[in-house]
Amino acid sequence: MSSAAQPLPDEPVDPVAAVPDPPRQRDAERTRAEILDVATKEFADRGYAGARVDEIAAKTSTTKRMIYYYFGGKEQLYVAVLERSYSRIRGLEQRLDVEHLDPVDAIRALAGLTFDHHEAHPDFIRLVSIENIHRAEHIARSERLQNLNTRALDVLGRILARGREAGVFRGDVEALDVHQVISGFCIYRTANRYTWRALFGRDMLDPERRDQQRRMLGDLVVAYLTAR
Repeated sequence: MSSAAQPLPDEPVDPVAAVPDPPRQRDAERTRAEILDVATKEFADRGYAGARVDEIAAKTSTTKRMIYYYFGGKEQLYVAVLERSYSRIRGLEQRLDVEHLDPVDAIRALAGLTFDHHEAHPDFIRLVSIENIHRAEHIARSERLQNLNTRALDVLGRILARGREAGVFRGDVEALDVHQVISGFCIYRTANRYTWRALFGRDMLDPERRDQQRRMLGDLVVAYLTAR
């Protein structure tokens, strides 16, 4: 008789977890992810009007017909790109472990996370700019995005509440105000990188200035929240 350990009779077995995803499902997920990767770059580079589904298909391992099968059409693909792009930053915010930090350090951590994400994802910044050109008509049709961005204020709101209770933060500031300040700083330095460099001779994404810029953002937000 084998000496290998056997499951105890009362040990629960999850029949769903024991069965791997069907190969067809995994292939579909990989294909969909590949399409979104390529489409993100195309929409960010060419805008909604300039991007072509034919070009996106040509740069993937699938076909135009399959893109329409997965997403329904160009507009639906564009909305899916926006949803995934916003989901990534919103997910990072939700997972940020700031409960053990004092409110000032927590605010700095949240500001730093946004700073790092926006610098590392210039395509996201371009997509936001493009959608503003279209007056947010596509975002407005996405219920998922409405819910995502409402939850984005949850973490920030809890930090501000703890700061007010501790007597550290002023009481007349809403979470959306602080979100605006942080986002404005981070988006501006990426979206306006090239015009700023042409006009003032400074690259706002210069690695040698990065730490100073990141600290400055934290200092600005903290100074505002602690002003009396």
